[in-house]
Amino acid sequence: MPPSWSSQAGRMRRSRQTFFNLSCILCLLLKAASSSSLPCGTDPPAPSLPSGLYKGHTCVGCVLVVSVIEQLAQWHNSTVKAAMERLCNYIPEKLQGFCYVLAELYGPHIAELIDREMNADVVCHSLKLCEQDPGQPLCHLYPPPKEGLVTAIKKAKRVVKKSKKQKSFTELSSMCAFPLLADLCEKIKYVLRNKLPFEDLDGDKFSTFPTLRGYHWRGRDCNDKNTTVYPGRRPDNWDVNGDSNCNGIWGVDPKDGIPYEEKFCKGAGSRGVVLLGDSAGAHFHIPPEWMAVTQMSAKSFENLPMAFSDELDWPQFSEFTGFLNSTIGGWTDSLYLRLRSRNRCNHRDLQNISQNGGSSGNLLCLIKSLARNQLLDNPAIVIYATIGNDVCNGNRDTLAHMTTPKEMLSNVLQALRYLDSRLPSGSHLILTGLVDGRFLWDNLHDRYHPLGQLNKDVTYSHIYSFLDCLQVSPCSGWLTPNETLRNLTSERALQLSSVLEEIARSEKFTNFEVFYMDFPLKQTAEQWRKMGGQPWQLIEPVDGFHPSQVAAALGTSITWQKVLQEWPQVLGKENPFNEQIKAIFKDQGGH
Repeated sequence: MPPSWSSQAGRMRRSRQTFFNLSCILCLLLKAASSSSLPCGTDPPAPSLPSGLYKGHTCVGCVLVVSVIEQLAQWHNSTVKAAMERLCNYIPEKLQGFCYVLAELYGPHIAELIDREMNADVVCHSLKLCEQDPGQPLCHLYPPPKEGLVTAIKKAKRVVKKSKKQKSFTELSSMCAFPLLADLCEKIKYVLRNKLPFEDLDGDKFSTFPTLRGYHWRGRDCNDKNTTVYPGRRPDNWDVNGDSNCNGIWGVDPKDGIPYEEKFCKGAGSRGVVLLGDSAGAHFHIPPEWMAVTQMSAKSFENLPMAFSDELDWPQFSEFTGFLNSTIGGWTDSLYLRLRSRNRCNHRDLQNISQNGGSSGNLLCLIKSLARNQLLDNPAIVIYATIGNDVCNGNRDTLAHMTTPKEMLSNVLQALRYLDSRLPSGSHLILTGLVDGRFLWDNLHDRYHPLGQLNKDVTYSHIYSFLDCLQVSPCSGWLTPNETLRNLTSERALQLSSVLEEIARSEKFTNFEVFYMDFPLKQTAEQWRKMGGQPWQLIEPVDGFHPSQVAAALGTSITWQKVLQEWPQVLGKENPFNEQIKAIFKDQGGH
């Protein structure tokens, strides 16, 4: 049985503000996941409500949570109070205390308002978690009540005001002021600011910890107390006495006295994979079972702490640097895994330097987190793939905020010149064109969102309009019923892709060759259709914007074949000693 509110009351009163501050951490992550990323090199502001950038994301979060509570009560034929307790019991134990604080702080109001048949929009506006700025429209996800949204909100506010259980929603401090959250707050701020592993004892930009920009994002360090030991470096003295490059190959063959690194990897053309990208490259994903109550259980939320500490990204399953079997549907196939299979000496040599909201502009800061030494390290295959954010933003005048071809040229050339000063000779760089995002509206707008599947009442069109109204849409230019605007956005995307193609054709660099390829959306959709799939399955179901796990895996296959056929020198030759390496170093499979 879930603990009752009364049995939790003492602890809740002592930490009543804690849930609010946890929600602000979520706001920070949601903001980082939006199309406009946090400023590079500066601390993100301490979140507080209500305030500027975080206000829209807070409204979205409130409406989603209240909707889930209402649907849980409906699906299990229970009271709203029981639905909240059920939801809190689904949450991992480490976070349950915060959930019960929410139940004590907001629960009575939510329950009373839902019992009065007021929808999530009305509830969140009445609790001041959704606010209307002067002169701005009143945003809502669901159809307005018959009496009108304004009237319903006023009525709900009177109910809240008269409540004997009224709590203060506004006199709450910054989350970093609270000891319970200060440590987590600092970790998240550090990671969002620097895009470097939080747990990195020797400062070599590699970690033995999976999340917080650890080895889910970069190859796992095999000695976090020695700055000269890290993935991707050339072996120190052929790794006779230790594994200096963390590829699992070291020591001397007792039969002939030749170091294994020299025997198996000398002349093998070892190289790593580096992705410079955005949320698609980082593999942004919100599990649909977090919102679809018919699928919801305690198992649904087991990965919640990991997801938060990885910024709601899943780079370990991604198209370019994935290395673990997918647990979020589909399967994992990646450029790194294929390159490693081609040459086992490439083990662990990967870096996913992507961020939610990544664009050609802010990539100029992000790129500085690259870990590559021109003198000591192996060459790298660098994928430059900011496939949407140069045309995507949440502004109402979205066209005015898109990157221009002139800006794109300047940004990308600056990035490539920086790379030329960092990458070892013999590296390769592939510029990926922007996606044609009209695919999103065309294949999703009239389908039901996971939040609307129970009652058949919320389509992706509703979600897109709600986010656009709040000015937190990941892409106002494509996620819109305005066909003219969708076409203009794709036109700009094509212009920017042409800039990248011209750079690959005309620009030369000392340490790497440059290639260009279109984003393979059409080929991916066609291949998936031949496999019996539907186009909408290539899009993330919750955000309705990012490539799904299936799309990422299929994209890998298409990219690999193109590179193998047209630019085989990029991939290097197949190592003839792969089977011997696997036989001798059986533990090399671990990442």
